[in-house]
Amino acid sequence: MTQRRTHALAAALVLPLLATVPAQAAAPPGHRHHVDCSAQGTGDGSVQRPWTSLAEANAHPYGPGDKLLFKRGTTCTGTLQPQGAGSAAYPFTIADYGAAPGRAVIDGNGAHDAVLLANTRYLRLTRLEITNAAAPGTERNGVRLRLADYGAAKGITLDHLSIHDVRGGDFKTLTGSSAIHVAVEGTTVPSWYDGLDIHHNDIRDVDREGIYFKSRFSKRDLVGNQQDPNAYPGAWTPSLRVRIHHNTLTSLAGDGIKLDTTSGARVDHNRIDGFQLRSKAANAGVWTFNTDDTLIEYNEVSGGGGTKDGMSFDADGASKGTVFQYNNSHDNQGGFLLICPYSGAKTLDTVVRYNVSVDDGARLIQNCWGPILNTQIYNNTFVNRTTVPAYLVQDDAGSPATTQHELSIRNNVFVNEGASGGYAFKNPTPGLSFSHNLFHGIAMTRPNPGGLTADPLLRPDLRLGAGSPALTAGTVIADNGGRDWFGNAVSATSVPNIGAYEGPGVN
Repeated sequence: MTQRRTHALAAALVLPLLATVPAQAAAPPGHRHHVDCSAQGTGDGSVQRPWTSLAEANAHPYGPGDKLLFKRGTTCTGTLQPQGAGSAAYPFTIADYGAAPGRAVIDGNGAHDAVLLANTRYLRLTRLEITNAAAPGTERNGVRLRLADYGAAKGITLDHLSIHDVRGGDFKTLTGSSAIHVAVEGTTVPSWYDGLDIHHNDIRDVDREGIYFKSRFSKRDLVGNQQDPNAYPGAWTPSLRVRIHHNTLTSLAGDGIKLDTTSGARVDHNRIDGFQLRSKAANAGVWTFNTDDTLIEYNEVSGGGGTKDGMSFDADGASKGTVFQYNNSHDNQGGFLLICPYSGAKTLDTVVRYNVSVDDGARLIQNCWGPILNTQIYNNTFVNRTTVPAYLVQDDAGSPATTQHELSIRNNVFVNEGASGGYAFKNPTPGLSFSHNLFHGIAMTRPNPGGLTADPLLRPDLRLGAGSPALTAGTVIADNGGRDWFGNAVSATSVPNIGAYEGPGVN
């Protein structure tokens, strides 16, 4: 074989092998920028020569893949207000660095916001401690998200933050005061959040709101006279794909979690312990206003500290299609549920199913005046052992001639183990109907077809004991969510149990 032919054969064998070797991937974009507010002088943002103030961090423009990192065990004072945004593939991340014990702290020190994230997208804020306690009583926030004439703010995540001692005033406004404040301002360009994810945060000792939403792009007929006079005159523009989950909120002056101008939001697996503690206004644990299709599930809410609302849950004005399911409500002075259109608003298509309520006080359910349309409350278990509510349903409707109620209460267990008497009804209006409920220790004064009064034999965990009269004693509800509070399957065709438990009786 000639030398030329040998070289050609070798090349023929090698070329297919080279074709299978993947090209080296391009390095991801972005740079690391470090901040150590305990250091002296000025730096360049490197780990060897970090920036030493929030002013330096705020002055730099950030882009896709950038990381702004704060040294653990140090405190920066003032407002963190970074400029720029990430991308879908490479978000801009604000986090911590170093091996020191403790978190990196951003202390607002009385500023309006400790952290302000304005007109940005594809950003993650994580693993920082945020506080803002100085000069208490003024409008104040821990973290504020702000949009103004921006369009869609996509892909923002707030997670694993410790936010505490945010000492604002008793303000419920577009700009404060909250641990996490989510606002849409502006006057010309409809703006909204898309894919906002708030999870695994520890929020405590806040005046006034835990997690609060408000938008000026909120105008629609459902709102009635409650419409913000400064609302953008164009179409209702809700935030989309919002999820709030696995957060702990403790010792709040006002509300726990309030959603406003969202569509399809999910609020799940949150723990709220202590709300309505230091506010003179009305507050609730988790509530919706001017929203569509909100799913509120697997939350535990307790410690509501007053009766000016003070309930765990509230479908407020212009709430459409809100579902409360698989929640645990207990020890709230105000009660369990508020349904509250007023001032020309409507609340419609609310579903409340497979929740448990223990020792919720004042009233279990309250209706405000105004149209409450197609509300279904079914297969919940209410037990009062030490607290006896004054009312099972407190209806503040005023004149029935001016109020339209379509509210059915079916397949629920109501048990009073406390003082004798029972839960009264205040101003019951037409359209409030009962069916197949079990009332034990309560003098039921309204028609309740298919209902029972015998002891349901509840176990300590609120399952039904063997031989319970509530077993297979309910009425079929076809579109029932498919499972009970305990995770048991619920048939769409077979007769269900009464209450939040669908399994067999237990010994």
